[in-house]
Amino acid sequence: MIENLDSLKINFDTEGLWVLNITLAIIMFGVALGVSINDFKRLLKNPKLLIVGIISQFILLPLMTFIFIKLVNPMPSIALGLMMVAACPGGNISNFITQMAKGNAALSVSLTAFATLISLVMTPFNLEFWGNMYAPTAQILKRVELNPWELAKLVTLILGIPLILGMLVRSYNPILSNKLAKILKPISLSIFLIFIILAFAKNFDIFINYVQYVLILVIAHNGLAILTGFYFAKVMKLSYKNQKTLAIETGIQNSGLGLLLIFSFFNGLGGMALLVAFWAIWDIISGLLIATYWSKQKVKI
Repeated sequence: MIENLDSLKINFDTEGLWVLNITLAIIMFGVALGVSINDFKRLLKNPKLLIVGIISQFILLPLMTFIFIKLVNPMPSIALGLMMVAACPGGNISNFITQMAKGNAALSVSLTAFATLISLVMTPFNLEFWGNMYAPTAQILKRVELNPWELAKLVTLILGIPLILGMLVRSYNPILSNKLAKILKPISLSIFLIFIILAFAKNFDIFINYVQYVLILVIAHNGLAILTGFYFAKVMKLSYKNQKTLAIETGIQNSGLGLLLIFSFFNGLGGMALLVAFWAIWDIISGLLIATYWSKQKVKI
């Protein structure tokens, strides 16, 4: 059965794609309502935090993912799904998880916003670079003729523009931005989770038949991402609070963006979509579990 996974297509219509587009844009807009220019200035004044965060997300995680793929040798479409996850910026729910874990919430929000800007270039680059470094996934990229510029344009529309608009609203009307953020964040996240559940329901037979091929990989890869962020921050001598923040920022990826790119450029390629869809659910579960554990710890410096 697994031989068919690389050619399997997930059922997904145009209307569903539009819903995903709009939901991701609203989520990013909601996050941006809590970001100001001063947040970026503070990061630039303490470039170590910024550099460590960017290296962890956009250099170390893709590298560790590549090594992980070489070791476990998954099916090509599943391997490309892992690369897609690693190429995406941190997920927006990381801000909530960081706050719950008693991490540095301000750093989390700022890094999410900054990583989103960086992702306009780094997401297409990492997917293209690492995908072509591994022969089985390179064959898929050749078949779909992935255009990095088109991918960058889509990421800009879905993440970049809502980010800028949200920051502008915050700049000109902070009171309105706070009110909107309280409404948009829970609503947009709920819509996204409902979207994922409906996608599972429409493809229930596919998920039941193939879940065993991605479940362990998703859990292991997510654990690898969390550990990469945590121990890299530790090696760089960041505070425990910031170590937790980097672990969460690296371990919770924007899987919704990954799904959008898969359906837009890879025609819902089965192994990719299946893996990233499970990632979208699992990283929330793992994030809540680790945040619960950290929230009960005694305060460390």
